[in-house]
Amino acid sequence: MKSEKIIVGKGTDYPLNGLLTLPDSAEGRVPAVVFVHGSGASNMDEQIYRLTPFKDLAEGLAERGIASIRYDKRSFAHAAKLRKMTVTVREETIEDAILAAQLLRADPRTDPDAVFIVGHSMGAMLAPRIDAEGGNFRGLVLMAGTPRRLEEIVVRQLKQAGQSKGGLMKAIVGLEDRIFSKKFDGLYEMPDEEAKKKKFAGSTTLYYFKEMGKKTAADYLRESEKPVLILQGGMDFQVLPSEDFAAFREQLQGRENVEYRLYEELNHVFVKGIYNDILKAGREYRFEQHIGADVIDDIAAFVRKNS
Repeated sequence: MKSEKIIVGKGTDYPLNGLLTLPDSAEGRVPAVVFVHGSGASNMDEQIYRLTPFKDLAEGLAERGIASIRYDKRSFAHAAKLRKMTVTVREETIEDAILAAQLLRADPRTDPDAVFIVGHSMGAMLAPRIDAEGGNFRGLVLMAGTPRRLEEIVVRQLKQAGQSKGGLMKAIVGLEDRIFSKKFDGLYEMPDEEAKKKKFAGSTTLYYFKEMGKKTAADYLRESEKPVLILQGGMDFQVLPSEDFAAFREQLQGRENVEYRLYEELNHVFVKGIYNDILKAGREYRFEQHIGADVIDDIAAFVRKNS
């Protein structure tokens, strides 16, 4: 395995540091993947406290003959610039994923007809849209994604947090739930200009949710015939196997080329779950763990089969 420094978006207003990881002894062009982050600012490893899921996946896939590109997310590398704009997921995520795919196709060591996307969490929600809007991937891997809209997940997570603690914390979270739920009332009937002016939290506007929510991941997948692998942790407290994973199965019923994998003991980051409590996420993610061979083997097998 070897990694080379690259820049995604070189020459644009938003250059991003990244790594191209390649198998050590490859004969001919190899299949490759682009990693797409979850929500929030994140570095190229998608580091969450002591967890580095994209680094684990990149190194594990390279050992199995598959190249990859990972890069700093635009909201991590250019946070100050983005705070001055009305940002949508297109500027935050989609444009850079497409540029990363183009970099892979241009590299003589990778197979331009075997470039895949691996999206995690919100990256999984966006992967079908990225494919449709120019990514043109051979296949899609969705890790801990959901076919629901982002605002539904935000409100549900607040409700979960309110149910997991008593006393003052329950009251605080309950108040936040009512405030944020009300903000989304009538979102899709709201004029775009009004949605761009209304803040959700920080610099994020309601238009961010409206623009993303016009079509869900399942909407895009039903319009596609690309092979898809949907992965879910059984102890994921951010995206729920009983609701989101089940919803994918229901909404994509009859859709060909879709495979599903549920890992009963793994959490949202595909390492061993500990507390199964959304309010203990920070504590859980502070334990150093790494994505296991079973998950990496399943992704590698999917890539090889569809290359």
